[in-house]
Amino acid sequence: MTLNPKSMALLAYAHPDLQKIVRRCAELSTLDFVITETIRTLERQQKLVAAGASKTMRSRHLPNAEGEACAVDLAAVVDGAVRWDWPLYPTLAKSMKAAAADVGVDLEWGGDWIEFKDGPHFQLPWATYP
Repeated sequence: MTLNPKSMALLAYAHPDLQKIVRRCAELSTLDFVITETIRTLERQQKLVAAGASKTMRSRHLPNAEGEACAVDLAAVVDGAVRWDWPLYPTLAKSMKAAAADVGVDLEWGGDWIEFKDGPHFQLPWATYP
């Protein structure tokens, strides 16, 4: 699949290693997807935490020292429409994890978290990317 122009524009704000993963995933994935978010402002993150859509002010979406996001949110697309059905996200995660392995970059998926499942969220680990 080919990432649409909006997704490509958002991807430009992501850490280069995360860009590699997403581009490789686009080649591997049997499921179409779009990027819904990479970098966030502090104000946006505060609003998401207040609304319960995020649980931390230490988000990987906030810019690192180089001004890059170390997280990306993806949305599954089925028949041209964005879908949020949970069963789609493990499928997307499988492709993202395979892509990460292919390019040799560690990746965490929000769907693997115990307390707050976040299927669309993928991030570079803090331990490797402080």
